[in-house]
Amino acid sequence: MFRWFSLLVIAGTLTSPLLSGEHWPHWRGPNHNGTSSAVSIPTTWSQTESVLWRTPLPGPAPSTPVIWGDRIFLTSADGDDLVLMCLDTRGKTLWKRKIDNGNRDIRQGESNEAAPSPTTDGTHVWSFFGTGTLTAHDFEGVELWRRNMQKDYGTFGIYWGMAVSPLVVGDRLYLQLMHDGAQLVLALDKRSGKEIWRHERRSNARQESRHTYASPVMYRAQGNEWLLSHGSDYITAHNLADGAEIWRCGGLQKPDYNPFYRFVATPAVHDDLIVVPSAKGGPVLGLKPSGAKGDITDKNQFFAWKRSDQTPDVPSPLIHDGLVYLCRENGVLICMDAASGKEIYRKRTHDQRHRGSPVVAGNKILLTAMDGTISVIQTGREFKVLARNDMQEPMAASPAIAKGTLFLRTHKALYAIGSK
Repeated sequence: MFRWFSLLVIAGTLTSPLLSGEHWPHWRGPNHNGTSSAVSIPTTWSQTESVLWRTPLPGPAPSTPVIWGDRIFLTSADGDDLVLMCLDTRGKTLWKRKIDNGNRDIRQGESNEAAPSPTTDGTHVWSFFGTGTLTAHDFEGVELWRRNMQKDYGTFGIYWGMAVSPLVVGDRLYLQLMHDGAQLVLALDKRSGKEIWRHERRSNARQESRHTYASPVMYRAQGNEWLLSHGSDYITAHNLADGAEIWRCGGLQKPDYNPFYRFVATPAVHDDLIVVPSAKGGPVLGLKPSGAKGDITDKNQFFAWKRSDQTPDVPSPLIHDGLVYLCRENGVLICMDAASGKEIYRKRTHDQRHRGSPVVAGNKILLTAMDGTISVIQTGREFKVLARNDMQEPMAASPAIAKGTLFLRTHKALYAIGSK
């Protein structure tokens, strides 16, 4: 009991300013939106320059490492096996646990069943895989519980494999499972894995538009605290007590319905603004939903702005210092005013496919391309490329930042980039 009480105390300070630069507990960082409080990170590096260490990994995965203190956790394929690994911040592998088997290659090497990223609260780590297996471990690698979500909630009917990352806040783990067979938002007790509530999310989405690869995210602003769920043509907000839907917003399809508009990018939240992406060049919404109830699709008072096109398809939005950054899959970076949605610039950064989501630290935005090139872009209203750094290894994961060190996961290795 003492261990779990301590865990709750730690989790309660998860996003405090004191801790936010020291840890990277979630795939989008301590604030769940790609922002870091680190003041300075490297600008230029290579496979050898500014590399503190490189640790080979057993296989590829697009999942992002998470970091707490001197521990790094990541999921990976290892041949047919699916594993959870723990390394220290010197690059030494402390333990590796086989969680499941049945890995499969997806999109010709872009992804696999290790696509979901783990999450940690500073005492325990939770992992989820496309096979449906969800586990909790302590920092020594002892398994505390496991469930198979396909066994408990139905076979995943999802074209590109289940890629949703779990969200741990307080004493709960949140997960969304949206595919041909189910449209579910779940809250579990993180200590036991037992269901606290489930919400069957109504949807009139058709075909592949029912498939969701985006992850749940928390909204805390204006006295409201909601779980946001994104998928099946809508973003919805849910009561934390019982999962009941509070509001929903559509308008994320183009006028001619496209049944292949599946959501991959996760919404970004900063203060009371939610930037809501869609799919395949579709709309992007800036929502300010305080006081919203029911369907707000046509209620303009809850919109800061609307864009009819240019959504990022896979990389999630980034909000920083009054600006919104959208990295499209083709490497085009769009910068907008966060208050009005007015476009400030639209520039190509690197002419390769981008899968990872952007992160920001200090005055630097990092964009990762599949060919292993990380573009470093200066923040602000003037577009400026500070560097392009080529890792010469395929990469689909998002960067992670902890204590001023940059962690990059390629399909072959985990790198720590920093000052020696």
